[in-house]
Amino acid sequence: MVVFSLSEKANRDTFMTLPWEKHHLRPFSCSEFVTTMTLKSALQDLRETTLAAISGLLAKLAYLASLRRNEGGYTHWGLSLVHGEESSDRALKLAQTEVLSSVLRTPISELVDDLRESSQQDNKTAEAYVAGMREQFTEMLPSPQDAAARAHLNSVLVALSTLEKTQKRATPSASWQSPPPGQ
Repeated sequence: MVVFSLSEKANRDTFMTLPWEKHHLRPFSCSEFVTTMTLKSALQDLRETTLAAISGLLAKLAYLASLRRNEGGYTHWGLSLVHGEESSDRALKLAQTEVLSSVLRTPISELVDDLRESSQQDNKTAEAYVAGMREQFTEMLPSPQDAAARAHLNSVLVALSTLEKTQKRATPSASWQSPPPGQ
C-alpha cells in the first residue's frame, strides 16, 4: 500500500510505503509523476491548436460552421473530451463570433485573396467554395437571430461570388489566342 505523506518536508515525488507495522514508514521516490503539461482554457486551446492550423478567415469560419449541430450547439470530440461539453460549446461559439467579426471587418479585396487561399486548401474552385459557404449560411452565424450580421455576411458572400464570376469571365482562357497582327 502506498500513501502520500505531508507530515514531513518532501518533494512531490516522495511517497511513503506502509509496511506491515504501521508505525514504521519508509520513503521512496517515483519520478514518473513529473509532467510539463500546461492547462489552457477551451478557447485558448481551440485558438492555439485547431484554428492555428487553418489558414484563412473564410476557412476558419467554414470549419466552425461545419461543427454546428442541427439541434444547436457544436460538436468537437477532442475539445469536449478535454474541456467538457459545456465549456467546449462556449469556446466554439465565442471563436465563431470572433472569426465572423473578423470576416465582416476585413476589406473585400483581402477576402478575395483569402477566398482563393481557402478554396485551394480545400481543392475547390473559389466559386465552388463560396457556393458551399452560401449553402451552409445559417451555420455560419453563431446567433441566427442577429439580423445585422446575417445581412452583412450575406452581402459579403454575394460580393465574393459576383467578383469570382466576373473575374472568371474577364480572364481570357489559355486556349484563346489573339490573331496575328495585320489580320
